[in-house]
Amino acid sequence: MRILIAAAGSRGDVAPYTGLGAELCRAGYDVTLATTDTFAPLVRGAGLEFRSLPADTRVRGSVTGKRELMRTAAAFITELGQGFADVMDEGTDLLLLSTTTAPLGWHLAEATGTPSLGVYLQPTAPTGDFPPVITGSRSLGRLANRATGRLALRMADRLYEQAVAQLRRRLQLPPASPSEMRRRQEQANWPILHGFSTVLVPRPSDWHSGLEVVGNWWPHHEAAEQLPTDLEDFLRAGPRPALIGLGSMAAGDGERLSEIAVRALRRAGLRGILQAGSAGLAADGDDVLTIGDVPHALLFPRLAAVVHHGGAGTSAAALRAGVPAVTVPVTADQPFWAGRLAAIGAATAPIPFRSLTAERLADSLHQVVKQQAHSPAAAKAAHHLMTENGAGQALKAIQQLTDG
Repeated sequence: MRILIAAAGSRGDVAPYTGLGAELCRAGYDVTLATTDTFAPLVRGAGLEFRSLPADTRVRGSVTGKRELMRTAAAFITELGQGFADVMDEGTDLLLLSTTTAPLGWHLAEATGTPSLGVYLQPTAPTGDFPPVITGSRSLGRLANRATGRLALRMADRLYEQAVAQLRRRLQLPPASPSEMRRRQEQANWPILHGFSTVLVPRPSDWHSGLEVVGNWWPHHEAAEQLPTDLEDFLRAGPRPALIGLGSMAAGDGERLSEIAVRALRRAGLRGILQAGSAGLAADGDDVLTIGDVPHALLFPRLAAVVHHGGAGTSAAALRAGVPAVTVPVTADQPFWAGRLAAIGAATAPIPFRSLTAERLADSLHQVVKQQAHSPAAAKAAHHLMTENGAGQALKAIQQLTDG
């Protein structure tokens, strides 16, 4: 059986599907991962077939405001939709669609009659338990949370209008708006598996059937893979360091952020690792090392703390390692995940990106590392994550779907 996974966005929006895809391959499925060209090495490194989606994700790194985010997302989705019809061949038996690609993939499924399944990294269905993740706001009460959740879906529909209209013409389908198509899927109880842990987001009791939280899908890395020699030497040379990185966020702000990071580390009396990321963090010194991308699963268990942007993947990786965090959310769903980490006690209260100073960061690092105020909660969460098998649960759901 041939499975096509379609995912798009930043690294954190794509990397988890390499682990899911590798698990499906081990079960005997022929898996292709369609995503943007930036992530072709990740896909092929996991032993999956790569198929190219249009659009450039690199421009998203400098986006910090909500209006900027909406404009950039609309342009990205329109570009993405222009070549979406080309990603699927006639031999595809099942479509697995991410949060970003589902509103496009539904039309491919309709045109070809191919079964499809949602594989989401964020909760998008309205619920009284919390407001929509994109708002980053505190709970407004059950009725208001659900109302704002429905509003958020309608706002997302608007981002897809142009792309969906073009795609349906290309597929020779009658016109249908994004909101109309979404309502069809909701009425049909289109199944969605959510690849995050119940320790952060328990399944809401008011979700309809077909919406399940199965646990994280961890990015693939080879069992024999090791950390770079210079990083290994640094880790062995002294006390556990703190890692500071903002992933794909804050492009073009590297010099200022690097200065803040180094001042904070030294004020807190800590050794540190700066992960360059899109911001281009960099510093030299006996007590600081700059690195590029390395597998979180190899590095995080050897750290004293992780300072990160609150991305879903990085948040989960820190929890898996049992390492407390200091979050500096920038935009999109990052305030949501940062708030969730703080709520379970595995991280300090978030420091909004625009409010970041060396003094605030140093104080949070001191609280996390020196006082170890959040270590017990991080260790408890790590134990919980060990009981989950997200890829295995997804495999079981896919087998039930295809066997039926």
